[in-house]
Amino acid sequence: MPTQTKEKELLQLKNLRLHFRTTRGPMQAVDGVNFELPRNQATVVIGESGCGKSSLAKAILRLLPRNVHHYSGEVWLNGQDIMKLSDERFRQEIRWRKVSMVPQAAMNALNPVMRIGDQVAEPAMIHLGLSKQEALQSALRMFEQVGVPNDFLHRYAFELSGGMRQRAAIAMALVTLPDLVILDEPTSALDVLTQANIMNLLKRVKRDLETSFILITHDIATSSELADNVAVMYAGQIVEVNDAFSFFDKPLHPYSQKLMASVPRLRGNAEPEFITGTPPSLLNPPKGCRFADRCPARFEKCSEEPPLIVHSDSRQVKCWLYV
Repeated sequence: MPTQTKEKELLQLKNLRLHFRTTRGPMQAVDGVNFELPRNQATVVIGESGCGKSSLAKAILRLLPRNVHHYSGEVWLNGQDIMKLSDERFRQEIRWRKVSMVPQAAMNALNPVMRIGDQVAEPAMIHLGLSKQEALQSALRMFEQVGVPNDFLHRYAFELSGGMRQRAAIAMALVTLPDLVILDEPTSALDVLTQANIMNLLKRVKRDLETSFILITHDIATSSELADNVAVMYAGQIVEVNDAFSFFDKPLHPYSQKLMASVPRLRGNAEPEFITGTPPSLLNPPKGCRFADRCPARFEKCSEEPPLIVHSDSRQVKCWLYV
């Protein structure tokens, strides 16, 4: 592993694959994903529902269901290929100590019969070896960081609003002070004002704790508040990696352009567009470019799978138009 990558990049994925076994054959949920996450930055992974975003999070954290058909690739964290670790070492050294996760639907992630404080403190007890009292003090510090009142320490999940439950789930992910937090649709099912508050919270945590984030979402407008970089996922593959300013100003991939065109604008008279057709099945994806059947710029070369082309230092695109 090159020294500069170890110093500059917190996370690097190389040809990461996660296929699931089904009665109809293997489903290629994550199929050859490559991208890098610099330290103290937020990469937003966007794409349509079913494109493999949540499966990507599970592949990084090794939260694998029983029906795994194929799981391979390299996941470099702080210069170490953590894919080479045994399951036990991964659990002890990586999961929650260095990489944690805020899953979808905070109410489902919280135990309804445990007090919120005990749940937030539990990762610190298990993964850092703190006593219960020390862990509860860490939980209180995280409550202050994420804007949860101290008296919520003794409450149950059903006593909290949706926004407060989400803040508690974020506190639980941060209590061990990991290098990286993966957030899977952290603002889904929340009202617009609460979504804005959660995004402001994440920006403050990123600044104060120097935490890196992978934010998985289909909400392009909300994600723009936090993003330093954008990775666009389509049919199990990353088709574009771009810095946020360049992406939101001028995306490269035809799929990315269609995604941006579908977002309503506050200024201008342009009507939101839609993408014709449907995403390909991950059970039997096309042999060439997976977006070709829906792409307005399709040409003969698209019958072959394009490589991930380096367009500039911070911009990569999986499209023959840029060869």
